[in-house]
Amino acid sequence: MPADATQGGPAGDADEHADTETPTPVPDSAPRKKNETQEVPKAEAAPAQPNAGSDKKEAAKPEQKPEKKPLSKGKRLALLGGGLVLVLGAVGWWYYGTFFEDTDDAQIDGYISSVSSRVAGTVTAVYVDDNQTVREQQRLIDLDPTDLRVERDQAKAALAQAEAQLRSEQSNASVTETTNETLVSTSSSDVASGRAGVAEAQQSVAQAQAQIKQAEANAALAQIEQARALQLFDSGAVARAELDSKTAAAESAAATLVAQREGVGAARRRVDAEAAKAQAASSRLHDAKQNAPDVLEAKRATVDLRRASVDAARAALEQAELNVGYATLSAPVKGIVGKRSVNVGDRVTVGQALLGITQVERLWVTANFRETQVRHMHVGQRVTMHVDALGRDFDGELESIAAATGSRYSVLPPENASGNYVKVVQRLPTRIRLTPKQAGLELLRPGMSVEPKVRVK
Repeated sequence: MPADATQGGPAGDADEHADTETPTPVPDSAPRKKNETQEVPKAEAAPAQPNAGSDKKEAAKPEQKPEKKPLSKGKRLALLGGGLVLVLGAVGWWYYGTFFEDTDDAQIDGYISSVSSRVAGTVTAVYVDDNQTVREQQRLIDLDPTDLRVERDQAKAALAQAEAQLRSEQSNASVTETTNETLVSTSSSDVASGRAGVAEAQQSVAQAQAQIKQAEANAALAQIEQARALQLFDSGAVARAELDSKTAAAESAAATLVAQREGVGAARRRVDAEAAKAQAASSRLHDAKQNAPDVLEAKRATVDLRRASVDAARAALEQAELNVGYATLSAPVKGIVGKRSVNVGDRVTVGQALLGITQVERLWVTANFRETQVRHMHVGQRVTMHVDALGRDFDGELESIAAATGSRYSVLPPENASGNYVKVVQRLPTRIRLTPKQAGLELLRPGMSVEPKVRVK
């Protein structure tokens, strides 16, 4: 019993106390003192030194060292795997940063054709709705063509009137040209006739002057014979009848001389008259030659004016006929209708946007890369694009790089020369062409977010 009590009492308490104060176990191979190695009988040693074991353990505490257990195989594999993952991650990060450039500032782009009215009118029918696929030249909207047809009829009447005025002016021009030619010809004849009359009158004057000389000679001779007959009558050599005959001959010669002198005056007056006629004819000829071309040119200008009026009226008629055709709006391209804003009964104006057509068969990607990313980019590089809406990737090719940054194309471009300057990394828009005949291209729509990745090396 004392031995059991010794083992279960103070010795047990000492061991328990040692376990609580010394968490690190003492190795079995630690050296011990000689008195600790000697065996002591349990019946005698226990009562004599009940706390001997506890004191020895406390004395040996400073000499104890923690034991380093080797790592288990699983931990070693975990550490090795973690280090390998870090190395591979660093290599992958370096490889991706060196050979690829990516951005999330990108979207699907495409042509959106705006359908607008080219004439004003009232909508009578709408044949399509939003999200409907249409083919090229498909009928979309009808406008009331009544007013347009009235304008077409008015244009036809204006054209007919202009053509009639043109024909009239052409006839007047022909008549004027003929009249001018006739006037020139007549005036030329009158001038020639007047000059001939003047020459004839002058010749008559010369003849009359010669006849005056003859009459003067006859009158002088008759007076001489009358005087001789008077002397002979006084001497009784001749009869009274002879004297009367000579006297009558002298008076007749004197009368003839007076008549001849009057004829010369008449001939001279005729010369003046013929000269006046010739001068008048010459004036008419001069006026005809000088003014006739101007009159004829004025007539021809009027003809050209009427011809221009005809052309204008014909163009107005053609425009009126086109406007009648514009009353029916057709799809300019193949695509999908969107943003319809017109209904039956609406009054539309010229240029008013009625709906849009998205050309889904001609799409591309617009990616806005930072200016530091385009250093190694060039046309023709391969691009992989992830479309968020579809959750799939598409292949493409870098087609072009913009000639200026996006900020330069804005409504209010930055003015860095004034005020405080803060450097901001700019972005350059790039255009990426989608590789044709890929699965899922028909599902793409403009505006979808895209994450392109360009292989630059």
